[in-house]
Amino acid sequence: MTKLAKVVVVVDDNAGILKSVARFLIVHGFEVRMFNSAEALIDSGDVEAATCLLLDINLGTGMSGIDLQRLLAESGSKCPVIFMTATDDNTTLNKAVAAGCVACLQKPFEPKLLLDTIKNALA
Repeated sequence: MTKLAKVVVVVDDNAGILKSVARFLIVHGFEVRMFNSAEALIDSGDVEAATCLLLDINLGTGMSGIDLQRLLAESGSKCPVIFMTATDDNTTLNKAVAAGCVACLQKPFEPKLLLDTIKNALA
């Protein structure tokens, strides 16, 4: 029997975060797909392949990570979502939780915390 790949889709408008998170996850056995906007992810069609979504809440221009999560939930997606944010604003964090995330990580976060959070989301 073939072991199915665990595909983590990472959406962040910061290229440095995208690259560092992707490298870390690849080293730990995940397949990673990176996008710099919610719209780029939607256009790619890679949402279907994701086993976990790691979304920045504030994506600059365009759709936010929270907006993306709501859109996916409305379309019937059950893929676990982990939000990342550099803000410690309680209103934003409450919106993230209300949108249906399994966790919300405050940037900068420890790599082990990210790995443990993704493993828990996939369990």
